[in-house]
Amino acid sequence: MHDSERSTGYPNLALMKLSAWHKLQGDTVEWFNPLFQGYDIVYSSKVFTWTQTNPYLPSDTIKGGTGYGSYKVLPDEIEHIMPDYSLYNCKHSYGFLTRGCPNKCSWCFVPDKEGSIRANADIEEFLQHKTAVIMDHNVLASDHGIKQIEKIIQLKIKVDFNQGLDARLIDEPMAKLLAKVKWLHPLRMACDSASQMKHIERATRLLRYHNCKPQKYFCYVLVKDIADALERVKFIKGLYIDPFAQAYRNKAGDEPTEEQKAFCRWVDMKSTFMSTTWEDYSW
Repeated sequence: MHDSERSTGYPNLALMKLSAWHKLQGDTVEWFNPLFQGYDIVYSSKVFTWTQTNPYLPSDTIKGGTGYGSYKVLPDEIEHIMPDYSLYNCKHSYGFLTRGCPNKCSWCFVPDKEGSIRANADIEEFLQHKTAVIMDHNVLASDHGIKQIEKIIQLKIKVDFNQGLDARLIDEPMAKLLAKVKWLHPLRMACDSASQMKHIERATRLLRYHNCKPQKYFCYVLVKDIADALERVKFIKGLYIDPFAQAYRNKAGDEPTEEQKAFCRWVDMKSTFMSTTWEDYSW
């Protein structure tokens, strides 16, 4: 197994499923070591297009992931297996309740890779802990996803919707439902354009009114035009939501500008963000 982004500490779900399947076949699974040349099969996964490819991988390595430009999907018997959480010594369970997304954001690979929203799995298919990280791209856009949230509430497990919840879909009934969720980490939303600000404000107001109490409220902010991103960050801060800035990269993975990088450092370094304005920030 080779995970190009392993150093980030974030587990690769596809590799965990492949590991589980191979172990059921009686195979030995371990991390790729370039000093050892006796592997029968080497799998390599790369999520991001800008991650460097390991030059020591064998020529017959089976490669997958968006970073390789690959939209391969796992066979059903592997996709719907309990992941091998021991591969990363995971403390939480990981999985997708749904796949795809009905939105067609220009910067996002999901519509091309997975298509529109569809049911993928039941929470218990990949649940091995009392906590779970749900990796769906737009779980609230699916009736199946909403029913799974109801089941999560019944199971009393703590969850993190780590890709964020679509604020446009958080109305009064949804806010009441989400208020019953036990939150593992912050409640995450995204404000990638100015048009989403009114939806963030409404969703936050409804969630707080219904006593939804995550550790904190958190909002992803895509940074392309600095003036536009600054307007959104000011707005989010005014709602007492924690912004997290992510510099825009096109689908080729080209490097962000120095100003975009500096803006993200200012927002994401909270001691600086809470004590210095962007206008006074020296970069």
